[in-house]
Amino acid sequence: MSDQIPEPPAVAHEVFAGDAWARAEAFAELLAGPGVVRGLLGPREVPRIWDRHLLNCAVVAEAVPAGARLVDIGSGAGLPGLVLAIVRPDITVTLLEPLLRRTVFLEECVESLKLDNVEVLRGRAEEFAGRREFDVASARAVAPLDRLLKWALPLLREGGELLAMKGERAAEELADAERQLRSSGVQTAELTSVGHGKVEPPTTLIRVVAGRAPEGARKTARRKDRASRDR
Repeated sequence: MSDQIPEPPAVAHEVFAGDAWARAEAFAELLAGPGVVRGLLGPREVPRIWDRHLLNCAVVAEAVPAGARLVDIGSGAGLPGLVLAIVRPDITVTLLEPLLRRTVFLEECVESLKLDNVEVLRGRAEEFAGRREFDVASARAVAPLDRLLKWALPLLREGGELLAMKGERAAEELADAERQLRSSGVQTAELTSVGHGKVEPPTTLIRVVAGRAPEGARKTARRKDRASRDR
């Protein structure tokens, strides 16, 4: 392991159990090496790669249902999407990212880590509304909740869940998005936390359960889908 990367805490072996351990170590090396060189991870983050990044993302798996189809919106360096794919081989993960240099890095990681439950899609979330449907959408440091809802909800089936990783402003973001939540017809929206006893502090999530999309939104999605097929 690179001299820059600290020794993983003992709990990492528990979180990344079995076959996931070797892949987690390899991904740490990819993040600390090519990830830093290509600007996907800041060099100052390398000493915190286990606690702040890998473990913080891995515990989100506690909130992901078995066998879920998950889309990671604005996947960037693969956090949390690639980490979730490593720790949960039972789910299928789509890494959705608009920037070419990032999708190239993600594709190289998928190949290097031999992850057969992952696909990389280049594009923006709104381009796939009405064309792809998922059980779970994850996002980390992508956008405030009100904007994230516009991107994520059209990708989710009715009853699907948005799991947005948030920090100290989570409650404030949830309050600020109240109007957007009401107009989107969501079933529930709440703060929750995962990783108790594994990461400190526990990882904070805003969990939003999608309702049935308003008819206007469904018509817009259908028009976009027809237009894309007619090109």
